[in-house]
Amino acid sequence: MLRLPALWLGLGTLLCLPHSPAGRPSTQSLSKGVDWLTRYGYLPPPDPMQARLQTAEGLHDAVRMMQKFAGLQETGILDDRTLAMMDQPRCSLPDIIGTSELMRRRKRYAHSGSVWPVKELTWRVRSYSQASGLPRDHVRTLLFYALQAWANASALTFREAPGPDADILVDFSRSFHEDGYPFDGPGSTLAHAFFPGEHPISGDTHFDDEETWIYDPQAKQQGAGTDLFAVAVHEFGHALGLAHSSTKESIMMPYYQGPVGLPHLYQLPPDDALGIQTLYGEQPARPRLLPPRLPGPSGAPHLCWSVCPRRPRPPVPDRCQAHFDAIANIRGEVFFFKKKHFWRMQPARNLVSLEPAQTQRFWMGLPSDFGAIDAVYERSNDSKIIFFIGQHFWVFTDTRVDPGSPRPITDLGLPPGVTVVAAFVWGHNGKTYLFESSRYWRFDDRAGNVEPGYPRSVTLWKGVPPGLDDIISWNDGSTYFFKDTQYWRFLGGSVEAESGYPRSSPQDWMYCQGSPTASPAPGPRGGSREPGGGQCLCSGALPDPLPAFLTWTLALAWALW
Repeated sequence: MLRLPALWLGLGTLLCLPHSPAGRPSTQSLSKGVDWLTRYGYLPPPDPMQARLQTAEGLHDAVRMMQKFAGLQETGILDDRTLAMMDQPRCSLPDIIGTSELMRRRKRYAHSGSVWPVKELTWRVRSYSQASGLPRDHVRTLLFYALQAWANASALTFREAPGPDADILVDFSRSFHEDGYPFDGPGSTLAHAFFPGEHPISGDTHFDDEETWIYDPQAKQQGAGTDLFAVAVHEFGHALGLAHSSTKESIMMPYYQGPVGLPHLYQLPPDDALGIQTLYGEQPARPRLLPPRLPGPSGAPHLCWSVCPRRPRPPVPDRCQAHFDAIANIRGEVFFFKKKHFWRMQPARNLVSLEPAQTQRFWMGLPSDFGAIDAVYERSNDSKIIFFIGQHFWVFTDTRVDPGSPRPITDLGLPPGVTVVAAFVWGHNGKTYLFESSRYWRFDDRAGNVEPGYPRSVTLWKGVPPGLDDIISWNDGSTYFFKDTQYWRFLGGSVEAESGYPRSSPQDWMYCQGSPTASPAPGPRGGSREPGGGQCLCSGALPDPLPAFLTWTLALAWALW
């Protein structure tokens, strides 16, 4: 490694850069990194008298801040992981607003300092994508729900306006489009929006028309395109005054994180809800706005503006009255099962709905007379979903039960009379663990049998009581043990609970306020909601045949009702 002879650092001498085959630092990688850090606000523009030179300390601090913002290890080194993150699709607005903020730690949520002076805003799509396969009516519907996500969390309301004077104008543009933020073709920068203000472009939201915009809430087609709804929610946050957030679960993270679920059921993560409420206040009591008519093969959507009629619902369990019968990480989401219902939490840790869905309407093939599900897990070798009830287990491919189900638990190599009360795949080693009340087995999904040397005592997992409700490995690499109203966290491959636990499951996972057993409990932003954040579908609004992209939406809507 070269010793720096002076204060200034040139393009070829940044510490620990990816090296070329000849063993020399990659000048191209350094140039790319400096350009990226400058573009997104981590570095001030270069001094024209010094060409491309930056101080060693300035570059090191900028790289560390970028790594912190992106959730990477803070080394200050422009390493392969950091460069790979710089290649990720993202919003083209800077992460740091103003170079004077370079050395200042950002708040958990941040805003631009400007807000709309009114709380009823208008919007309009001024130009549509010429390349996307999404029909115009689908685009309008997805944008409606993206704005409604912010309305559901604040005092804002939105109205689609036909004229050219709407507060928020939406365009699909390419390359240079006269706003100072040119698009760069497929990948990299996806979209941007402008903060509120008096400038004619304030609030305008632009999407790169060279991206392949799709709607795929379950990400079934990996690499097929970019989810328009997820990006629109993010960009409309800018149009309302929010800047980028470094909070991992925030929709205002600058990097594209994939689909966020079903638009009519989507709720903002708590970080973003707090940010928008800081700017515009909490949502007052008001009539609930019906969503637009979902588009059919002909005609534009019909906007309904009436109050949803309340329909009687069968009794459902209270999410704040834990414990849960079973908890599972399925496709990167957490499912909480209680009696014959379940709640679903997306990777960003927002609940799809505060009201539970009916398990048998989602996984058809479970016995009609079951009282509770004992355990569930997703098999690591083939992604099949395994349900344990009593002395039997069912195997599902997605939501369809496999032929031959149910089967006796003894087929797995477990002793007769065992009831599996918890099951999970440990991220530390990829092995499956099946728990009874005081003992557990390690199971080989590929071989289909219990490994030698088991069962073992639950006491080997230090810090948790016997009689667990269930266990999950979460996407952050941690393992969570649940019992009654409490949960424990185990970091990485540790077999000892982290200090500071147990904590409250209702408060941390179910957005329940106050006592863990308080009932009824308010929602995460104050006040309970109907499924879909207080929205309902217009009677007769879903035409036949339905667009293909709505089939999963309707499956979950049926389960919710």
